[in-house]
Amino acid sequence: MDRDEDLGERQQRFQREEMRTALRALLMTPLMDAAHEDFAAVRRHADGLREWFARETGWVLHVERDGARLYKRPADLTDATRGMPGYDRRRYALLCLACAVLERADPQITLRLLGERLLDLAADPALAALGFTFTLGARQERRELVVVCRTLLALGVLQHVAGDEEAFVLAAGTEGHADALYDVHRRTLAGMLAAVRGPSSWSKAEAPTSIMERLRALADEPAADSDEGRRVTMRHHVARRLLDDPVVYSERLATEVRAYFLNQRGAMASRLSEASGLVAEQRAEGLALVDESGLLTDLAMPAEGTDAHVTLLTADYLATRQRQARAAGGDAAPSAAVREQDIAEFLRDVRERYGRYWRKSARTPGAERELAAIAVERLEKLQLVERLADFVHPLPALARFALGDVDVQAMPR
Repeated sequence: MDRDEDLGERQQRFQREEMRTALRALLMTPLMDAAHEDFAAVRRHADGLREWFARETGWVLHVERDGARLYKRPADLTDATRGMPGYDRRRYALLCLACAVLERADPQITLRLLGERLLDLAADPALAALGFTFTLGARQERRELVVVCRTLLALGVLQHVAGDEEAFVLAAGTEGHADALYDVHRRTLAGMLAAVRGPSSWSKAEAPTSIMERLRALADEPAADSDEGRRVTMRHHVARRLLDDPVVYSERLATEVRAYFLNQRGAMASRLSEASGLVAEQRAEGLALVDESGLLTDLAMPAEGTDAHVTLLTADYLATRQRQARAAGGDAAPSAAVREQDIAEFLRDVRERYGRYWRKSARTPGAERELAAIAVERLEKLQLVERLADFVHPLPALARFALGDVDVQAMPR
């Protein structure tokens, strides 16, 4: 009997751990194809995962034989630090146009044909009126198309069959034999847009015009006009921020949401941490769910490499200023804010001590300006600093990255 009970406990523990693994995988890869290493676990726990996401976040989960889609929607549509690396508005426009081409394409398509059909869509007068142009004549534009294709390959929308994208980039003009062939996975393509309402459903007269109006219209979710409905909406909003944002500062929440957050954050942190394996850090200024493994993030800190090292040094520099400003106390406490130029000068000063650990280009005179910009951008994405006017302001969570005295030791040969 004891052995049976022990076996049952182990099975239950295994199932809890596997569901946690599946949940974490969906948070990191919301558009998941069947080749993903954790997809089998997602399928086995599909019912429990659907129920959990619907209850805690309001996100919808679809799981089918050949893939899964968690329709994550950000709680803060104004967060400009989100997005895929290297993507600006132009590249996102190309990605959308490529998806429009693939939606009408055969099960297989070549890179060259995709580019030619994209040219037709890019010639739309409405895009031209906004200053958007695209041709395949320039090498840089062919490279942009290849970058978009590689994004679609990584997402599982396309699968490489044959050919060489780099040869296509180097080819002169649109003629020639340099090309690549792809399979188009329509089910994955259909899950690309995580909108509540598709943009094609608006008539021309009612279509929103500004960027923010369009984002809100795409993500606007119906909610019951009742006390319970408002509580559910607030719970979903806070849970989305805790799972999707590096840190939640209570002062940045709307008044009603802040009151709910301060009252419920202990219970919410416990539930979300138990399901996701994240560790709750509660402070007076807010709450963060931290992944101690460093895997459940697209921007880890600390991490390896020159950019990560420079970011950590900058964090310590700003955190020290922050601590000194607090120690001064009172209304006349000095500001901890600095200019980006001040950060560049700090990195120039520490280059002699740490530069031998940096890449060669980062050790050249003048490189400190680029390094400072990189560090500030990374810290801003982690919600550890914010830029206001021409100054960089440290935020409360930055204090956890203060290094103190550092003992630099050479690596053994």
